[in-house]
Amino acid sequence: MRRTTWLRGALRGVTAAALLGAALAGPSALAADREGPLTDLVNPFIGTENEGNTYPGAAVPFGMVQLSPDTGHNTGYDYSQNHIRGFSLVHLSGVGCGLGGDLPVLPTTGDVTRTDYASYAAEFSHDDERASPGYYRVGLKSGIEAELTATARTGVQRYTFPATDRANVLLNAAQSLHTGVSSKVEILDNRTVRTAITGRGFCQDTKPYTVYTITRFDRPFASYGTWNGSTVTAGSTSGAGGAYVRFDTTKDRTVEAATALSYVDAHGAAVNLRAEGGRSFDSVRGRALRSWEDRLADVRVRGGDDSLRRTFYSSLYRSFLAPNTGSDADGRYRGWDLRVHRARGFTYYQNWSLWDTYRTQCQLLALLAPHEARDMALSVLKVGEEGGWLPKWGYGTVETNIMTGDPVTPFLTTAYHQGLLKGYEKRAYRLLRRNADGVPPAGSPSAGREANAEYIANGFAPYVEGRPHAKLGDSDYHQGASVTLEYALSDAMLAQMARGLGHFADADRYAARSRNYRNVFDPSTGFFRARDAAGAFAGPADPARSVGFHEGTAWQYQWLVPQDLPGMIGLIGGERAANDRLDAFFAYDRLLADPARTAREVWVHGDPYAYYNAATYNPQNEPDLIAPYTYLATGQPWKTTDVVHAALTLFTDTPTGMTGNDDLGTMSAWNVLSSIGLFPVQPGYGTWGLSTPVFDRVDLTLDRRYWPGGGLTVTAPGTTAADRYIQSARTDGAPYDRTFLTTGALRSLRSLAFTVGPRPSAWGTSPQAAPPVLK
Repeated sequence: MRRTTWLRGALRGVTAAALLGAALAGPSALAADREGPLTDLVNPFIGTENEGNTYPGAAVPFGMVQLSPDTGHNTGYDYSQNHIRGFSLVHLSGVGCGLGGDLPVLPTTGDVTRTDYASYAAEFSHDDERASPGYYRVGLKSGIEAELTATARTGVQRYTFPATDRANVLLNAAQSLHTGVSSKVEILDNRTVRTAITGRGFCQDTKPYTVYTITRFDRPFASYGTWNGSTVTAGSTSGAGGAYVRFDTTKDRTVEAATALSYVDAHGAAVNLRAEGGRSFDSVRGRALRSWEDRLADVRVRGGDDSLRRTFYSSLYRSFLAPNTGSDADGRYRGWDLRVHRARGFTYYQNWSLWDTYRTQCQLLALLAPHEARDMALSVLKVGEEGGWLPKWGYGTVETNIMTGDPVTPFLTTAYHQGLLKGYEKRAYRLLRRNADGVPPAGSPSAGREANAEYIANGFAPYVEGRPHAKLGDSDYHQGASVTLEYALSDAMLAQMARGLGHFADADRYAARSRNYRNVFDPSTGFFRARDAAGAFAGPADPARSVGFHEGTAWQYQWLVPQDLPGMIGLIGGERAANDRLDAFFAYDRLLADPARTAREVWVHGDPYAYYNAATYNPQNEPDLIAPYTYLATGQPWKTTDVVHAALTLFTDTPTGMTGNDDLGTMSAWNVLSSIGLFPVQPGYGTWGLSTPVFDRVDLTLDRRYWPGGGLTVTAPGTTAADRYIQSARTDGAPYDRTFLTTGALRSLRSLAFTVGPRPSAWGTSPQAAPPVLK
């Protein structure tokens, strides 16, 4: 009966039939612990201030639509702003540049005289604003209440107006978060508006892409008009960039509308509207809520205070926001060859922030959402087959070439080692081999491993400052040092896949190339350092002021050798020297005295984009995500827990509670995995580093099709800030003294039990306990 009680409160206003249907959906749909639904622990406003760049609006897990307010920030919503320009359909959680924001819709009253959404933006207060998974609500100062919810491919709106005969809904196709190329608005009948919007750009210029929408209102317009530029005209005009539709709300004050989205064509938008539209707002909201409750219920935690639990479940929520559905309800999708294809037997996904997600989020999805992760991996294969090359940072049908290195390789080798590519191994390997050994042709929009010719010939990617980039996006030549490390990491992971598939000569070749990190090590400084085209070391010798490292310094990239940490440690001067350097890097003595203050005042340098001129750990960006786990290979695994737990204090239950851009769930996934005590320390391979969980108990429900054990329980009774050190560990009751688990072991494992105490122990300190070297 408790589920019925909380559901009634969560779905206030839902019809009795809808409520009964929700209650009868059973425990799997309405999983809630004694304290109520897990969705109550999610705060969508976390990360909406100080460049976390998340959004508070409505979406379902991995949905095509993210219906959310835009306040004027380049990525959509900023909690410090108090005017809403519109509620638009497309947002990518935590990206660093403007993208999406298509078709901002805003309710107004009175005459329509302004067409720039910055000038007609509606004022609001956070005191009259609420958000929860799948739902957003705000009271505008105009007296209008706006509510949003979503299905996978539609955004559903409910506007409650004051009593007036001039209640308007503005649909602005000409303005968005990207650079507009063209827009078209059509009034199809007295309830329906259709648009086609073409835009381009993400951080830099890109090829253009088009989205199609159709909006259906629940009652006829009293009148309507369109605008071109700043000219507003009653009725419909050709070439319009926006439209308003008007209602008389003197008696019925509520207007509902459903907007369907398609990346294929106008027919696709109509198909999606027929498939997912036609339901009441409350019904859609209820379904969205249940989809999130089902997803979150696969992870149950005990212990920790309310703030820690809210921060954890909010991170888990954000981890499931992307990648996004790309295929329409009929299975059609537009491929990277710009042709229409049909997904058969899988859902086609899109939006690939691979430089970020290959480190954390793809492993979390393989663990908790393996069916969707399988389809995501197959979608990346489709990009490679239809577009001619595997992606680097893709949005919709466009390769942006943002970021550098070779992130697609560890993304796909993760899928391989997690068993997600069964039946597709040969196709995947063929694409990966081509990517690893070549460069995309000049006519391809993809940059791929742009510096591959020099890397293969000379053993390093050169740093060539100011070299013109032949293609849109970032250039590997501008980041030669970090690119060498990234290529070498990817070679190591591909070597493991090649060996598993019986391609032994390839495996040996890639394994040899994985040691190329040594070629950018400067013995005179004891750090990695960029080399120019002639082979000379380039830039300042000071590793804190190094050049050629993408969004980081030599200090921060020195630990990005997960395939061969003993080799890297040997270059530094041995285990003792490595531990001394790690301690300096993490300001370890200060950390022990005050972990939270050290994290905020020593590690974080204020601006989330302050990537350079630093000699300390940067928990706000991706290059350092595995750095705390280096201690697992240096005989001091307790220090991993010290650093990880200090970094976790940066995640809070506030709008500023993100560590830098979330980057499509990357930082959120780091929080989730590190809080559980199970982290992918060799991204692209099946090695999971162990540290002390922050909860007494974590129960994971796993899909038996991919994880035969069906579930994993991780326990650390009594874990606190004081009692945080692992004294011993047991796997399914048997003593376990290694600092890592393999994916193979996890497949059938049912329990991982830690005993914790107030002081470091000898657990995990033997040389045999360290994560393996990949050969």
